[in-house]
Amino acid sequence: MSVVDIDRFVTDGFVKLEGAVPREVGDAARALLWQRIGLSPDDPSGWREPVVWASDLTGEGPFGELSRAPVLAEALDALCGAGGWRPRGALGMVPVRFPRVPPANDRGWHIDGNAAQPDGTYLCSGRPETMLLLVLMSDVGPDDAPTRIRVGSHRDAAELLAGRAMDPFEAGPLLDEVSAHRPVVHATGRPGDMYLVHPLTVHAADEHRGSEPRFMAQSPVFLTEPVSLDGHNALAKAIAAS
Repeated sequence: MSVVDIDRFVTDGFVKLEGAVPREVGDAARALLWQRIGLSPDDPSGWREPVVWASDLTGEGPFGELSRAPVLAEALDALCGAGGWRPRGALGMVPVRFPRVPPANDRGWHIDGNAAQPDGTYLCSGRPETMLLLVLMSDVGPDDAPTRIRVGSHRDAAELLAGRAMDPFEAGPLLDEVSAHRPVVHATGRPGDMYLVHPLTVHAADEHRGSEPRFMAQSPVFLTEPVSLDGHNALAKAIAAS
């Protein structure tokens, strides 16, 4: 039996992996990130910016346990096909969102750039080369700046981007418009929970209305082949029905 509900992923455009690693691993990663950003969970006077960016180090301690979690690998095999994704051993960038300060102006609906260009930039393409992994390293409730996800919006994005690639800033307003009718869910959970998000699923940051900083990695999972309509994995089936 698969660790993920593949049919739900195809329909909704995302799936949650509850307890992909023990909570203690997420807690340990958060403790290291506090050190890295030079702030303290016990001193809110230092929380002056709405977002502070950090990154993990490849293979370091709890970050390696998170990125190489057996449950995550099994889920990626189920969605991308065995050999359909490239292990990284790193989580990548971690936006730490702080409460009690005015929110950042970065909460527009979008998809991440998913197709590499020769100059090193990424465009939003109907044939994506990455998918999105969200890794929670703090408790995230509805008020704690959870990522917002428009359920089923990967179908709208697939139709909009069919046969084309766009700059992410150009694509954002169009993706917002075509997916505005979709219901919204929030990527909430506990340290050690993860979300696998289809590369065409429209999502957005949220304002922090809670009291504790939110730690969550947002990492690209690199695919071995671009997603195409004639593919046989869950990524392809999710857009073939668009």
